[in-house]
Amino acid sequence: MRVMVVGGGGREHAIIKKLKENPKIRQIYALPGNGGIAKDAICVNIGAKDIQDIVLFAIDNKIDYAVVAPDDPLVLGAVDALSRAGIDCFGPIAKAAEIEGSKVFAKNLMKKYGIPTADYEVFDSSAKALAYIESVDMPRFIKADGLALGKGAMLARTKEEARAIIRSIMEEKIFGASGNRIVIEEVMTGPEVSVLAFTDGKTVVPMVSSMDHKRAHDNDEGPNTGGMGTIAPNPYYTDEIAERCMQTIFLPTIKAMHKEGREFRGCLYFGLMLTPEGPKVVEYNCRFGDPEAQVVLPLLETDLFTIMRAVTEGRLGEIEVKFRKGYSCCVVMASAGYPRKYQTGYPISIDESVIDSVYVAGAKLSADGRQLLTSGGRVLNVVHVADTLEEAIKGAYEKVAKIKFENEYHRHDIGKKALMALK
Repeated sequence: MRVMVVGGGGREHAIIKKLKENPKIRQIYALPGNGGIAKDAICVNIGAKDIQDIVLFAIDNKIDYAVVAPDDPLVLGAVDALSRAGIDCFGPIAKAAEIEGSKVFAKNLMKKYGIPTADYEVFDSSAKALAYIESVDMPRFIKADGLALGKGAMLARTKEEARAIIRSIMEEKIFGASGNRIVIEEVMTGPEVSVLAFTDGKTVVPMVSSMDHKRAHDNDEGPNTGGMGTIAPNPYYTDEIAERCMQTIFLPTIKAMHKEGREFRGCLYFGLMLTPEGPKVVEYNCRFGDPEAQVVLPLLETDLFTIMRAVTEGRLGEIEVKFRKGYSCCVVMASAGYPRKYQTGYPISIDESVIDSVYVAGAKLSADGRQLLTSGGRVLNVVHVADTLEEAIKGAYEKVAKIKFENEYHRHDIGKKALMALK
């Protein structure tokens, strides 16, 4: 089998490493991949959003199966285009990917089908949004409608902050057209949980839950990022809560999408808040989370490629999906200054003993191909799996200590909240 993975970050590296475990897969291509992924796949210099070139490459290279991992190409219709060319894919069609591509669509879907979420209002003009802010209590979340690299949701603690955020999104267009509409919603309280789920449009198989750490600095301070680390499973997510989520959120969402003519096949990410009133949806993603995938996939015992094929073919209910017991911890090593301004181009030194535990997110090879260099904000994801959460965290940080690059920054408290919850 010749498999193609669209994307070039830590999530894609985790997917590729897992796919390599299947002996039937003869070759894996990554479009575009990165300098670290080049150790595990053939990287092809085609951008994840270059849909036409992706399809032509798949045809010319007789690709048997494609995995479209990032949100942008999914929303742009990469799966639709590849499917028309006769190539089987893992990932939702564009109409289904809108569940992440438009927060307005997602919120309206939940409202229509009674799926628990925060109360909200939608605005297509800054004047109306600014007037609304004057009439409500604070704080409020203000979210850009479209994709914004995981940074489109901002917390406004005061009316002054809210006014500034609304103007930056809708007038200054910091997120481009993604900010033409915004959602202003109430602030929910409680532990946050991320749950990825395989679904073929009928059957839903949740993966191990996880806890993300979005803020840039220790103690959940600093700006929001794409994620500075994760642990799995999330100790707040009990069996009782899991069953409640299945009945009130997971299955109703899949059924709602089917009724809307948007059958979802792929990985559906549920961002949840365990509020005093019960679990509610914070957001949906139409793909594996990043860096959630980096802690969840190492715990997966069932062959990933077998699961993906079952999802594509609509027979997920026929296979058993197993995860090993234990815990996983991921620490993100970033460029100092991320998610704002940062410098890149620094050599990366990775001790050979930890190379198998590193998923590369933002690095490129030097001109001679011998040296890995930093090229992004989030550079490396360092993962450790163990029988206990304490061991998983300790192991991840011991591995981090064996990796060096100038201008490196990482949080030192990944998993701290989860450890406290287990006591």
